[in-house]
Amino acid sequence: MSAVSLAPRALYEEVAELLRQRIFRRELEPGSWIDELKIAEEYGISRTPLREALKVLAAEGLVTMKVRRGAYVTEVSEKDLADVYHLLSLLESDAAGVVAERATEDQRADLRTLHQQLEDASSDRDRFFAINEAFHLRLLEIADNRWRLQMVTDLRKVMKLNRHSSLFKSGRIEESLAEHRAVMAALEARDGALTLRRMREHFRNGLEAAT
Repeated sequence: MSAVSLAPRALYEEVAELLRQRIFRRELEPGSWIDELKIAEEYGISRTPLREALKVLAAEGLVTMKVRRGAYVTEVSEKDLADVYHLLSLLESDAAGVVAERATEDQRADLRTLHQQLEDASSDRDRFFAINEAFHLRLLEIADNRWRLQMVTDLRKVMKLNRHSSLFKSGRIEESLAEHRAVMAALEARDGALTLRRMREHFRNGLEAAT
């Protein structure tokens, strides 16, 4: 049987990822208008793949399309943020409880490694943020529910419109680390109910720091 030749990622998907990262880096600020002509010229593309990319970002909640006004980077209200945190708390705390009871030793070792990296990154906020996200996503992968993983991935993209700045608040990194230690202790004890509660506390405190 001959090898299957996989098509490269579509141009609009590449453009969507470029814009997504610019939004996360705040190069495109929440509430700002996206100048399609300027960006198309900057990337050397037509406006067709750019508009397809914007549709992808709109479906993720990162971009808001306004009739006869074009595309804008989504502004997240306090209610939006509270709603996102509420859903993440439900989904991720449930996943944490599952992992505490069912994870293999190798999977627990993955989480220990990520947690130690988190401890070591406490003085580097950008690195701390990236490892924190990696820890949460690894937890979801171990819980092994692809529908939950997809929902959380989409919700976390919206949370990134605000979340990064929350970690800059005085003392929040130290608080977040303490909460992660409590989650890890409950995971190591294989106590599903306690792990679930600790993860809910983590999200509750995260929301308070973000608003």
